[in-house]
Amino acid sequence: MPAKRPLLLRLVEDYWGILLLLLAWQAWVVINRFNPIVMPTPVAVLGDLARHPDVYLGNVGITLAVALFGLVAGMWVGTALAIAAWFSPVASGMLNPLTVLFSSVPVVALIPVIARLLGYDTSTVLAIVTIITFFPSFVFASSGLRSLPPGSEDLLRVLGASRLHLLLRLALPAAMPNLAIAFKLAAAHAILAAMIAEFLMGTTGLGYLFAKTKSDFNTEQAFGASAVATVISAAAFLGAGWVERRVRERYT
Repeated sequence: MPAKRPLLLRLVEDYWGILLLLLAWQAWVVINRFNPIVMPTPVAVLGDLARHPDVYLGNVGITLAVALFGLVAGMWVGTALAIAAWFSPVASGMLNPLTVLFSSVPVVALIPVIARLLGYDTSTVLAIVTIITFFPSFVFASSGLRSLPPGSEDLLRVLGASRLHLLLRLALPAAMPNLAIAFKLAAAHAILAAMIAEFLMGTTGLGYLFAKTKSDFNTEQAFGASAVATVISAAAFLGAGWVERRVRERYT
């Protein structure tokens, strides 16, 4: 059995690109003698993270909660619309162009409209995350529901299966790998969508923390909020990738 590598060695081997980028950032700021208001060093950013963990943790919890609920809602809405389009050609003709049109509108343009309807609070942030995440699930679910094994639909129809039985026994299981891909793509985007909405709404969460500290010229904390958002987005993407692999192993 091969010897287990030390943790530090594994981190260097697996994440040497990130470490090189941080070293280059540190050297660039030090050599050019930038004012911390203009560009802080990564060491200063890490120091702020260590000194004010309560500030970051509270806002991370808010952003993660909104992103999670919005992701689940977006996946449900997208899948439900895809099922409706699968059931009815009329619904398909209505929903396909509407979803493409709706997803093409820049999210920045939607936020003021939705805020007027729902209010300048967390409900608008949740609605934005739902809108951002529903489109991948609709597209991938629609594709998966129609990617049936050759001849399987005809066989079940000959055996007297109803449209509902076709959905539950054949179409939905066939669509699960595609839905897992949609979940993987939407997981990281949910964090980004929540941050954008919080940044523009000025309520709570990491986006609000970034906007507030930027306006107060607290650049170290602004960079810290960005770094934390990057880490949790990457973690969400990796976690969703693990879920995707498990789903593909079961349904393929």
